[in-house]
Amino acid sequence: MEAASVIGNSITGAAARAALDDMALVHACKSGDAAAFEQLVKRYDRRLLSIAQNVTHNREDAQDAVQEAFLKVFRRLLQFQEKSQFSTWLIRITVNESLMKLRKQHSNRDVAIDEDFQNDVDMAPFDVVDWDPNPEELYRGSELRDILRRTLQELQPGLRVVFVLRDIEGLSTNETAEVLELSPVAVKARLWRARLQLRERLSKYFGVGVTCS
Repeated sequence: MEAASVIGNSITGAAARAALDDMALVHACKSGDAAAFEQLVKRYDRRLLSIAQNVTHNREDAQDAVQEAFLKVFRRLLQFQEKSQFSTWLIRITVNESLMKLRKQHSNRDVAIDEDFQNDVDMAPFDVVDWDPNPEELYRGSELRDILRRTLQELQPGLRVVFVLRDIEGLSTNETAEVLELSPVAVKARLWRARLQLRERLSKYFGVGVTCS
């Protein structure tokens, strides 16, 4: 328990230091330091590209989404009121740009992260059979990553985005809620649904079903 506490405190401390570093660069950018913005781009471009690719499932769209997100951030930097972490604001803009690309891919219908989720809290209880590997662990492996990618693409955008941020990018429930401007309860509900649907779709590969209580 003591070791886990030390590790947790270390991770929290590292995140706090990164946030402070971000704000120092943001302040420099606001003062006209172009090199500081380049540092922010270098710090986040790979992570944002990963998020955009997992949302759009199209590398070209993902690259465009990240480029447009950085452009918007640069233009709106003076409007950033620093009430949240810079990374939260940056990821939120990237997710929105990615969803816009997704809308263009599916021009015959609207795409939104709040689609069909008015009753996030009022869900029927399900018992999900726990198998190894589970979808979130499987994504980090290599053997069946392509299978999970294709399966992830079948999820509704509102579920996919939450799964990407929580289980692939490792954001906390509260961080994900802040990025998507949802309540933590809604994030937990959507993550639960995303995992459930992924397991249902992947069950044919593992021969395991999902039961409802």
